Amino acid sequence: MPRPAKGPRLGSGPAHERLLLAQLASQLFEHRSIQTTEAKARRLRPIAERYITFAKRGDLHSRRRVMRSIGDKTVVHELFTEIAPLVAERQGGYTRIVKTGFRKGDNAPMAVIELVLEPVTPKRATRTRTAVATAPVASDVPVEETDTIEESAPVEPEAETPEATEVEETAAETADDAPEVEAPAADEPSVPDEKPATPAS
Repeated sequence: MPRPAKGPRLGSGPAHERLLLAQLASQLFEHRSIQTTEAKARRLRPIAERYITFAKRGDLHSRRRVMRSIGDKTVVHELFTEIAPLVAERQGGYTRIVKTGFRKGDNAPMAVIELVLEPVTPKRATRTRTAVATAPVASDVPVEETDTIEESAPVEPEAETPEATEVEETAAETADDAPEVEAPAADEPSVPDEKPATPAS
């Protein structure tokens, strides 16, 4: 027998699993938060988020697609009229799973799955390295020349401190002690990199 791709079946077979997940989704939309086993919560998450995506579209065909699996019209109406406007700005991640511990009888891991209905706070745009690399350099941008003369505020001369004068003196001394490096002469002819053209025979 082939193994199911999404983990072990919930319930006794695939039909039972579809009905079980549809009923869990219905209860989630009705109560906004339900407690179930961790395995059921993980299997419910993509189904519930797909239904919310249909509800965000809001057209008749989407409503009928959701009503194929959720038979309760009041829950579908609540999904389309109340829940969908609350998550209209959210781009995904409509549910949250929080682990709550283990069940007392059979020690099954339990979790609470709930709808994320808080308003979305937009993230500030951050500049990536590629954006910085493609940004124009200041020297590449043409500068417009204007005929107007702008008056600038008078700049007060800074008072020199004894520490600043000492730093300037030591910098001048080290510049005098440094060996001079000769620059290549500009009069020397450059060697051409190209080979002379050979006559065609």
